[in-house]
Amino acid sequence: MAENNQKLNEIGLSKSDYKGKPSTLCLGCGHNAIVAQVIAACYEMNIPPESLVKVSGIGCSSKAPTYFMERSFGFNGLHGRMPSLATGALFGDTSLIGIGISGDGDTASIGMGQFKHVTRRNLPMLYIVANNGVYGLTKGQFSATAEEGLALKKQGQNRYVPVDIVWEAIAGRASFVARSFSGDPQQLKSLIKAGIHHKGIAVIDVISPCVTFNNQDESFHSYAWGKSHEVALHELSFVPPVRAIKVQYAQGETLEVPLYDGTHIILKKLAQDYEPTNRAKALQMLEEANDRNELITGLIYINPKQKSLFDLYDLPETPLNRLAADQLRPSPESLEEINQLMY
Repeated sequence: MAENNQKLNEIGLSKSDYKGKPSTLCLGCGHNAIVAQVIAACYEMNIPPESLVKVSGIGCSSKAPTYFMERSFGFNGLHGRMPSLATGALFGDTSLIGIGISGDGDTASIGMGQFKHVTRRNLPMLYIVANNGVYGLTKGQFSATAEEGLALKKQGQNRYVPVDIVWEAIAGRASFVARSFSGDPQQLKSLIKAGIHHKGIAVIDVISPCVTFNNQDESFHSYAWGKSHEVALHELSFVPPVRAIKVQYAQGETLEVPLYDGTHIILKKLAQDYEPTNRAKALQMLEEANDRNELITGLIYINPKQKSLFDLYDLPETPLNRLAADQLRPSPESLEEINQLMY
């Protein structure tokens, strides 16, 4: 129930109703900022906590679901196996909203195979990667996204070229790919809202500094570097279906992207004239930005018409986990018919 003097949303809940356990992450950790924007987005979108399932793997990032929406369904699984959990949970009940929280180690190392398959299958869920370039839970070893040449105390120097989560998501045929920075709460919240409403996999790579092991000013995953190198493609806002769309920018300065359920994403051009529905240009833009050491943020690619995993199967209107046993099992007559075909 809402606490006294707290503002209620349209379904009678306060922001406190969307919180979870107190965070045990380090003070100042970027992952706490991600949690705060998930809470704010779901509160503002009037999502009942019970209509959501949250899943995660292993790592500091994967502890994050504990800290939001205590009343939601949730499962903390094995390292790198979050996509399998999400697939089973959402296939079992297609009425649920799925939010997966992972990290750069959980996704880009042991979980890369699972990540690639969940993107190409276009499972309808929000997939947030809290990306800090290190294994924070095991004392700061380099992760697969750490930049080449990065030197960290007690870890030496990283010799390998980094994995680009956004690049891998687009190459893996994800239908919604974005990048944000935990120090940019307004942009991050808008992307979370749009990702939840997207009918397909919505991957958001969030640069989320580890204040304990990887926050040197020259590190590509630090607050200082993110603030000074962030290049936003556009100002982004999410428009619910029940509200009139009023855009006051001059013609040619905005792009409106309609989603399947009547919601819209409004993009106002900032840094460059960029079209996020062109997959080839998205990859080219990322390559050029990486060469310039720019942190490109915003909605980088979207295909709102791509079929989701659920569109590929003849699923009943009633979720599978609510069907009776006699509805799930083949009848004796159908089994006999199959047996006869084998002889």
